[in-house]
Amino acid sequence: MNLTLSIPALLFPAISLTMLAYNARYLAIAALIRSLYSQYEETDSEKVLLQVQKLTKRLTIIKNMQAVAILSFLLAVITMFLIYIELSFWAKIVFGTSLIALMLSLILSFIEVQLSTKALNIQLQSIGKKY
Repeated sequence: MNLTLSIPALLFPAISLTMLAYNARYLAIAALIRSLYSQYEETDSEKVLLQVQKLTKRLTIIKNMQAVAILSFLLAVITMFLIYIELSFWAKIVFGTSLIALMLSLILSFIEVQLSTKALNIQLQSIGKKY
């Protein structure tokens, strides 16, 4: 395979959009945690505390998603530099590592979405019991 500068450059928009989506999720969950924490301080509700703990776990996953996506982005840039200085063997290895990092980030995203869906289903079930 002939690795050119344009191939790793194709990852830039994908990784950038992915990181924007991850950041939006992070900010939304962080705001929810702050809200629930202040609610917990007022009520001392165990239910609220459990929600905060689960959201904290999701926040950790999102932080790791972001870190791995940044690593993928950095490796894509390093790949382009290695191509530029004509070290194609190392460029291929670094580019492959970049792709693996991107896949890992997407797998973490999938796990976080599954946790999010489970949490929403629990909320919907408790609402359904009331009506």
